[in-house]
Amino acid sequence: MSVARVSIQTADFDLSQEVAALRDGDKRVGAVCSFVGTVRDRNDGSTVASMELEHYPGMTEKAIEAMIDEAHRRFDILGARVIHRVGLLHPLDQIMMVAVVSAHRGQSFEACEFLMDYLKTQAPFWKKEQTPEGARWVDARVADDAALARWGISAPNA
Repeated sequence: MSVARVSIQTADFDLSQEVAALRDGDKRVGAVCSFVGTVRDRNDGSTVASMELEHYPGMTEKAIEAMIDEAHRRFDILGARVIHRVGLLHPLDQIMMVAVVSAHRGQSFEACEFLMDYLKTQAPFWKKEQTPEGARWVDARVADDAALARWGISAPNA
């Protein structure tokens, strides 16, 4: 069974089901690395009641597909899956996941971290938080650009 590499969706996801689909009986897989991001209840010193994520359908998937292609070029991985949710989310909700499979753990760890650093700066998503002070757009962070730069990629936030 072939699983889509990228899904942008409003629905929640089940990490164990996603990993099982990514592995799907591939006996070469010796390592799985995953990351799940969740909505925090605080950011930049304010309470966060909710977060709304927006994207451009089609463009977002294409950008993430290119990121996965780059991960395949850089690392000896067998597969990768990225799910990113959009719409209204609340603290504790899952926002996104990256899962990578490979023969050995080092390649999975590196590829997963690479994809996270790449997604954080280059994926075209816009996030708006609701706080007691009102709504605010979440700005890009210099630290995220620095994380991407360690992979030899110098690109301003998308």
